[in-house]
Amino acid sequence: MSTYKNLIGKDVNFLTTDPDNAQAEGQIWYNSTSDVFKDLIANRAWVSSGSMITARGLAGSGGTSTSAFVAAGYTTTIVANTEEYNGTGFSTGANVGTARSQTAGAGTETAGLIAGGFEPPSTGKTEEYNGTSWSEQNDMNIARRTMSGSAGTQTAALFFGGYRDITPAPNGTMNSTESYNGTSWTSESALNTAVWQNTGDGTQTAAVSVGGPPTQTEHYDGSSWTTNVAINTARLAAGAAGTTSNILFYGGTTDGADTGLSAKTEEYDGTSWTEVADMAVARRGLGKAGEYNNAIAMGGLGPAKSNTEEFNNSVNVITAAAWASGGNLGTARYKISSANAAPQDAALGFGGRAASGDTARDLSEEYNGSSWSEGNNLNNATRGAVGAGTQTAGLRAGGFDGGPAEQDNTEEYNGTSWSNANDMPANMRLGAGCGTQTAAVAFGGLSSPLSNKAVEYDGTNWTVGGTMNTGRYYLAGFGIQTAAVAAGGDSKDDTEEYDGTSWTSVNDVTSGNTQGAAASGILTAGLFFGGARTSVPANTNITLNYDGTNWSTTAAMSTARVALGGAGTNTAGLAFGGDGPPKLAATEEFTGATSALNIKTITTS
Repeated sequence: MSTYKNLIGKDVNFLTTDPDNAQAEGQIWYNSTSDVFKDLIANRAWVSSGSMITARGLAGSGGTSTSAFVAAGYTTTIVANTEEYNGTGFSTGANVGTARSQTAGAGTETAGLIAGGFEPPSTGKTEEYNGTSWSEQNDMNIARRTMSGSAGTQTAALFFGGYRDITPAPNGTMNSTESYNGTSWTSESALNTAVWQNTGDGTQTAAVSVGGPPTQTEHYDGSSWTTNVAINTARLAAGAAGTTSNILFYGGTTDGADTGLSAKTEEYDGTSWTEVADMAVARRGLGKAGEYNNAIAMGGLGPAKSNTEEFNNSVNVITAAAWASGGNLGTARYKISSANAAPQDAALGFGGRAASGDTARDLSEEYNGSSWSEGNNLNNATRGAVGAGTQTAGLRAGGFDGGPAEQDNTEEYNGTSWSNANDMPANMRLGAGCGTQTAAVAFGGLSSPLSNKAVEYDGTNWTVGGTMNTGRYYLAGFGIQTAAVAAGGDSKDDTEEYDGTSWTSVNDVTSGNTQGAAASGILTAGLFFGGARTSVPANTNITLNYDGTNWSTTAAMSTARVALGGAGTNTAGLAFGGDGPPKLAATEEFTGATSALNIKTITTS
């Protein structure tokens, strides 16, 4: 009788704890602690990732699962903006030269390509992306639209199929194939069957075209196309990622419209198609990137969507970043302040504006990770005050008493009661703050003459610090006294970093001009959420990560809100209160993405 080692090439190990690395795939082991046999199994699943900043479909796209781009496309109108994906979320890139929809892309985030599309009319315009800017190149030989049939790189691309709607004839569905060498387009052998709203991937000399009526797959070998087996479910405007021997086909529509939206996913091994895990969100005209075992679906229509999903064929079970409901505040209110250095399960919220009327509140509430409980009240009713510190060592400074006075008073919290401390150098409301009770910094706000300055608190006294480059109010802040971040505010997208002495302007907030947001974390790992996007305008549920250099999207809150409280870290954040409208008591908890081995217990059943 053959043994497991003879068959698989590995022993059945005797272990006291489960292995913690992917090398255990295919290995069976006995866990003596739990008295069971176990195995590590590959898992196929789609996982939600950070949302796009601008919901759209019919865009050009390309890249890898950790470095992709989406350019141009359609929202309710044709757009020109580009977004870059880093594996967890999106940041803003450069606009394309010609706004268009129904285009196709190829290449990478730093060497990207889009060609064709609909301006209107159909176009053959070609643009290259270097990760910083787009530049126009030579046009395609035949203008076309309604395709994502594209493969290859910026200097060795292949585009195939599409729809021609300009004179002279022939108009309509196309079988035309063109290759691009980084300078010019060359006509290649035609597809065997004309297609539009098709998709595909691969390289310039080994590509696959799939979808678009009819249902068959075609392979390109660098000189000609060969018809292969049909997909299981005919779809238009889907996405694809992979090679001629391993490709993933996902999403699309069965009828060319929103009524036939599909979330189906099929995997191709070069011979046959097999249906695998469906996406969470059905869509058409989605952006595609990555490979068959880590494909990316970005945006899409039905109507315009911002959802991003990653396909993982991995021994790891990946749990996406997400917000989940927590316990409600005892009293709904907005312009609420918070000790934003507090952890998610030990937060402190205070002050704010009542759900009705113009009343400033003196309420103080503590959060234990599941529910809020009322603590002793502030000595001074306030709204729009600066907050810092923790649940047992909190700080509240400035604000507005609703009466009509702006405030300069300061209070400290010891976990039981609030006590008055030395006043700020000037009145301040709707500013931002961060740090600890004995080393805090407050900045911005509606105050005079300090609206563009930092003021620092050492546990006893306030002193004036460095001048901001852009004075503003209703902004968000996070970090510590000597490494702070000021973001958004007053219809602005500016970001500045403070080193305890001076402010430096850095990359802008990528969600656009945002005011009344909340934030948590440290300079190199921040979380920024909610607020009002004054460029839209509307309250938002957008959440951004900050890595000390760049902003990128992550999972959005369930409820859009402005003037909310925030606490925690970039992987364990907390949002509470705010104005939806109506005024909110709702709390949401943020958990960052996690990954764990897909270990299964072997049973006899």
